[in-house]
Amino acid sequence: MIARSWWTEVDPSRVEEYEAFARDISLPMFQSITGCVGVLMFRNEERCTVLTLWRSEQDVAALDKSSIYRAIVDQILARGFLRGSQSTEVGHLHLTWIDQNPGDAGLAHD
Repeated sequence: MIARSWWTEVDPSRVEEYEAFARDISLPMFQSITGCVGVLMFRNEERCTVLTLWRSEQDVAALDKSSIYRAIVDQILARGFLRGSQSTEVGHLHLTWIDQNPGDAGLAHD
């Protein structure tokens, strides 16, 4: 399994707008992309990170070429709530554990 981490900073006055975009546009897009098997989105103040999990390196490479993904990137940049640069890192996932029953952790589930 491959992990892809993308992070950026968001204008602090527009964090809610970013989170709505992530929930309503980015998350469904990742769910529709072949090879994407998981998405985790988290924020620390204005720094936002999206961690996606993929079946293969080829699936991650196909993401960057995807017209759907490119359109979403164009949309998020056009909204103007990102600050500074973005960074992406890709690597092989060698160890994972996620509690499948986290109780009342305040997480949104489908």
